[in-house]
Amino acid sequence: MQSKIKILVAFIVLTSLFFFSGCLKKKETVYKVNLEIWGVFDNSDAYGKIAQAYREINPFVGEIKYRKFEADNYKRDLLDALASGQGPDIFFFHNTWLPSFADKVEPAPDWLLGEQEFRQNFVDVAANDFLDKSKVYAVPLSVDSLALYYNKDLFNAEGITSPPATWKELVEDVKRLTKIDQFGNIVQQGAALGTAYNINRSTDVLGLIMMQKGAQMINEDRTQAAFGYPVTVGEKSIQAGEEAFDFYTQFARSSSPQYGWNSRMHYSIDSFFEGTAAMMINYSWHYPTIKSKNSKLNFAVAPVPQFQGTPPVNYANYWGLAVAKNKIISSPSNPQLTGSEEVVPDNKVRIHEAWQFLKFLAIRNNGKITLVNGITGNSKEFPVSIDPVVEYLKETGNPAARRDIIEKQKSDPILGSFVYGNLIAKNWYQTEPEAIETILAEAIDSVNRGKMTVRDALELAETRVSQLMRK
Repeated sequence: MQSKIKILVAFIVLTSLFFFSGCLKKKETVYKVNLEIWGVFDNSDAYGKIAQAYREINPFVGEIKYRKFEADNYKRDLLDALASGQGPDIFFFHNTWLPSFADKVEPAPDWLLGEQEFRQNFVDVAANDFLDKSKVYAVPLSVDSLALYYNKDLFNAEGITSPPATWKELVEDVKRLTKIDQFGNIVQQGAALGTAYNINRSTDVLGLIMMQKGAQMINEDRTQAAFGYPVTVGEKSIQAGEEAFDFYTQFARSSSPQYGWNSRMHYSIDSFFEGTAAMMINYSWHYPTIKSKNSKLNFAVAPVPQFQGTPPVNYANYWGLAVAKNKIISSPSNPQLTGSEEVVPDNKVRIHEAWQFLKFLAIRNNGKITLVNGITGNSKEFPVSIDPVVEYLKETGNPAARRDIIEKQKSDPILGSFVYGNLIAKNWYQTEPEAIETILAEAIDSVNRGKMTVRDALELAETRVSQLMRK
């Protein structure tokens, strides 16, 4: 039986070479491209089976190697490597990076992956983040959005039977769950909300509330921030950004009835796994963090609260895979294809093979895939026995970006809240996301410390973000 299998595999490889190389037309069509992928969170195990399956059908792709980096240094190392031409072929690309990386990545060829196919596969926020002028600049394997983590024991003790579905319900729950001792110390926190620096992803939570309120984050021509602009809701004009900012910071204002958190609290994730914070809002990647820190904590996850009478909105923070625009190509790296005249693949062929792999990796394949020779243009259809994204999600436990997989994950007790959030998630155009995060955090902190009013802090933040956008 084993010998028959070996003969069959050899037949597939030989016929692949014969047809796919275009050897009937040109002898000089054999090449080999190695692909190096850079990222920050995944381990190489997430790609092992996928890479093996792809190499079995594409004889012109050699080694597919994944290299993991420390998150703190990743962007700097990536920019240095791309500038020198020694960077990766494919790299993980944050969903806010397109404005600053557009000249460093090569979009997918229109014939290979166009806007329509992208939108059919992925949630809307991915189209907003990775499409520009109908060009596909990156593909996500997963999307993450915010959800409500809540301590079931603390809820049970207070007689609260279910997590809050609206912000109004959350405010009432915070009042019941917050415990303050005789000296004014918060000994049990109703929710980790209101401050900047001791809440994980605090500016994302602020952004979520702003967009749920209907704030316009930037103007239409993307030249300045607009979250201080009034917006029309129904027949009323409201200061949506200011209302959101005030709503968020009220939880850290000692004079507020909703006071239940301050800058002296432990970091939000620590407070939650220590069992003193009843609620926090965060992404799915911290679910394993909580489990590893306190396996006995009785907690669950629910969809992020919404404001009554407004369209549901979530906030996304995730990564996609992009193809480096330029890379210095070395000599042929694999001599095993002797007998044919091997050619050195140029940068164009490297990009072609990188995008061809990304399409195999990220797009629904329906059991088959068409591969195209990067030199001759000859194509051949191959059967595919795996769905690479499904394999990837099995290894990582991440919530899906693809609509057909979201449908299957919706009933998952952990991932269900996150993938529902993915369907309604939004983001906003940020030219310098790290600097903008700093500006918003400073605005929150200036209000918490009583240095500025909410309106003044918001106006200053808007001015500073606009200055970044005009650079």
